[in-house]
Amino acid sequence: MNREVFITCAVTGGGDTAGRSPHVPVTPQEIADSALEAHEAGAAIVHLHVRDPKTRLGSRDPGLYRELVGLIRERNNDVILNLTGGMGGEILFGPPEVPLPPAPGSDFVGPEGRMSHILELRPEIASLDTGSLNFDEALYATTPTWLRTAAAAYRAAGVRPEIEVFELGHIEMAKQLIREGLIEAPPIFQLCLGIRYGAPATAEAMMALRNALPPDAIWAGFGLGALQMPMAAQAVLMGGNVRVGLEDNLYLDRGVLATNAQLVTRAREVIERLGARALGSEETRSKLGLRPVRPTNPSDKTA
Repeated sequence: MNREVFITCAVTGGGDTAGRSPHVPVTPQEIADSALEAHEAGAAIVHLHVRDPKTRLGSRDPGLYRELVGLIRERNNDVILNLTGGMGGEILFGPPEVPLPPAPGSDFVGPEGRMSHILELRPEIASLDTGSLNFDEALYATTPTWLRTAAAAYRAAGVRPEIEVFELGHIEMAKQLIREGLIEAPPIFQLCLGIRYGAPATAEAMMALRNALPPDAIWAGFGLGALQMPMAAQAVLMGGNVRVGLEDNLYLDRGVLATNAQLVTRAREVIERLGARALGSEETRSKLGLRPVRPTNPSDKTA
């Protein structure tokens, strides 16, 4: 069991959820406000996507990330920022007889297009999805060569990768990157459970993934939807840390829409009822070996 647990809040995600709950933040100002409310409730880390304010869908626009990070750092230099590196990997194919070119709705670019905002803004952490996976009818696609490119760029920029894994093969890919010296020790893993066609949100699946991790790994885990809090408890009991937030689950209770701060508060209560405690950002920064945040210059809006 882990008795000193850090909480990550995945604030908005890139999925088509903004129309399903008024609490899903869309604009940079809304996302910043929600992230800081989650931090105040106990989240040491906030995992951030941006959304196109017009379409309300996920975006890769570096300008939106620049605005978001500036808004947060103008008000808070304590919370740990974790920017997504996962956008830009989704392919929708045409009919079986003519699968290419990709169908409308695809968002597929190379590694440079997926991490340009990360290399510009240099957050403490950025996610790195270490394998391909079926996301319903879409394919999330990456390659070992592309992952080596991204991992090397993260390291050169001083950004720690949060290695997001959806099945056992993704862990094996991450181990290879570690052996090649592209990811420094201790590696940080996020076990993503309950994604359709990925590892299910069960205790057995979490244990299998945990047991495959490198011995020095620091890890967290989450489950989607109604299994968010059960998987949070399971992660603590298995020695891990916790992720909650509106990217993964919209509800506090059956039929009751949640805010990010409410989900973080509930997760903190679960952690404490298990006899553990939630770490603040300073303690989490030390645990993960993260660099300190450069104080914000009022004339520097990108932090």
